[in-house]
Amino acid sequence: MKLPVRHAFILTAALLGAFAARAQEPIKFGKPDPKDFTAAPFAGDSAAAAVVLCDFGATSFRLQGSSFQLVTERTTRIKILKKAGYDVATVTIPLYHRGTSEEKVGALRGMTYNLVNGQVVKTKLDGANVFTEERTPNVRVRKFTLPDVREGAVIEYAYSVTSDFLFNFQDWTFQREIPVRWSEYRAAIPEYFDYKMLMQGYHALAVNTREEGSGQYLLHTAGGFDSDADARSANGGRTAASSEAITARVTNYHWAMKDVPAFREEPYMTTAGDYLDRIDFELAGQRFPGQGYQNVAGTWAKIDTELLADEDFGQQLDRGSFLKEQLLGLPAKYPDLTARAAAVRQVVMAAVRYDGTDRYSTTGSLRKAYDAHRGTAADVNLLLIAALRGAGLPAHPLLLSTRDHGRVNQTLPLLERFNYVVALVPLAGGKDLLVDATEPLLPCGTLPERCLNQTGRLIMKNSGEGRWVDLTPTQRYVRYQQVALTLDAQGGLTGKVHQEHGGYAGADARKELARLGEKKYLAELARPHSGWTIPKLTVAERDNTAKPLAVDYEFTEPADDNATAGTLYLSPLRDFSSEQNPFRHDDRLFPVDFGAAQDETTMVTLTLPAGYELAETPKNAVISLPDNGGRFVYNVAATTPGVVQLTSRLTLRKPTYGAEEYVHLREFYRLMLEKQAEKLVIKKKV
Repeated sequence: MKLPVRHAFILTAALLGAFAARAQEPIKFGKPDPKDFTAAPFAGDSAAAAVVLCDFGATSFRLQGSSFQLVTERTTRIKILKKAGYDVATVTIPLYHRGTSEEKVGALRGMTYNLVNGQVVKTKLDGANVFTEERTPNVRVRKFTLPDVREGAVIEYAYSVTSDFLFNFQDWTFQREIPVRWSEYRAAIPEYFDYKMLMQGYHALAVNTREEGSGQYLLHTAGGFDSDADARSANGGRTAASSEAITARVTNYHWAMKDVPAFREEPYMTTAGDYLDRIDFELAGQRFPGQGYQNVAGTWAKIDTELLADEDFGQQLDRGSFLKEQLLGLPAKYPDLTARAAAVRQVVMAAVRYDGTDRYSTTGSLRKAYDAHRGTAADVNLLLIAALRGAGLPAHPLLLSTRDHGRVNQTLPLLERFNYVVALVPLAGGKDLLVDATEPLLPCGTLPERCLNQTGRLIMKNSGEGRWVDLTPTQRYVRYQQVALTLDAQGGLTGKVHQEHGGYAGADARKELARLGEKKYLAELARPHSGWTIPKLTVAERDNTAKPLAVDYEFTEPADDNATAGTLYLSPLRDFSSEQNPFRHDDRLFPVDFGAAQDETTMVTLTLPAGYELAETPKNAVISLPDNGGRFVYNVAATTPGVVQLTSRLTLRKPTYGAEEYVHLREFYRLMLEKQAEKLVIKKKV
């Protein structure tokens, strides 16, 4: 019998062709272009605070002892145009660590160049100004700020990151919040490693090549002992070490983008990371000499198993026994599962308050959060699942990613893409009840707005039962206003307003009312309306989240001193609707994501002063989006002498509209606002 023989790969030569073009790198540290200190090249960037002149990175593999490592080198140069661009001089480098292994930064350099009296003055980054911060249990960042940054300065920095974590291949983002002249990334991957590559974004690559090269490795077989060898032999049964040169295929990837526009924040979007031009990597498999292909990619079934065995996740789900007394009697009192889930949710919300931190796993025991009466989303909702089970409900954890964390790619089983957990209770007829206990201002069965991010993953014990769950809500943003206005002959107005905020609009209004208090809330109502006086308001159903929040108030508005005698002009709807189109730009590259459908209705009854009439009745209008995506109805009627009735109703039936629908949505809003702003011409009867 032979004992296993140990093998070690030792790198003896640079990868042939891996980076044959390194002499042609687009940037060389310490060699800024003189023209970058002149104004002419940046005439077209007048709106930008800074411009990335060049961002270059390259990742390759090397052997350290018997293990492969990833080495990523990066050099970046940026022109500062305005004070608003100073922030880009602060750089963070994320570094993964686990156990005793950690990613390390090397060859860190930084320089600031300023043109002073016609001479370029250099200021070097001081190593004493480089700091380390802990971000998460497995990620820390190296952080530094380049010195002596002024308007017109050119800054540059360079560093390398060495990593033992082959699954953590460096992603590359081509686009930033400032324009990028040139962004280039290269990767040399030996045949032993198989990576999935996911490209996202909306701008074309200037370079996108893949070339096959080769690299030489030395396969070293360390000495060992052979149990079948003659113990009386000269070497006592020990086999000699040997070496063998092996040539491996290396695939050289090369990507670059040119003149990438600054990423533009838009209304109704998730996090920018969902839309930036970037490339991501996932280690799918390994194949070493003499061995078969080893699939190392995660699977959703594997994630289910690992999570349910995790002390900070699955093992907490049956540790809610300290709520036993509070849950007694609920099954008998609430035989209906939905009603019982709502009652359990109330128990949990009374016990633990959400602290604003989003996590899918706990940082301690549920008992600890219970005793502190405060916890993360994971503390609150894992306790909720435990309590639901304690009350006889078959609750299961549902993982999701919040809107500010980014969307989940269903084809890539990556746990780090999630940052939140809620409870799912299956109901009759194949329906699911999604329950969250972090937001008391929402009714049971309604997820917080931050969770409205397309889809979530159900974690189940039995293999094959895990599945994706659509997070599209049944609740909408519902706003209803009934307004009674009385106009006097001088143009003064008095009014009574009844508002109802339902669904997600109700949660928003309750949150704002709780934050401001009634007095400041009243002031905010009056602020957009010049001259309005609102003596008081009344609020109903503040605590009953199952019903719309109702707000009633009265107001007066004095007459306009410049009003024309005998003729009055009034836009009644404009005071009770938005004045600006949220979609200001001509185009948009990514979807409009409202999160939920919208329904806004305003009904105005206007009583005219005695002896006055509507000179001309505006035309009614119905405006529709393509494919039944939405509708706006505008109606004006004067069926009773001296009284005008106006109705405005906006219905957006979809929570998300694709980029190709943007032009229609923008025009839809323009026409709606134009109609709502139409003036009524009211004249004295002849």
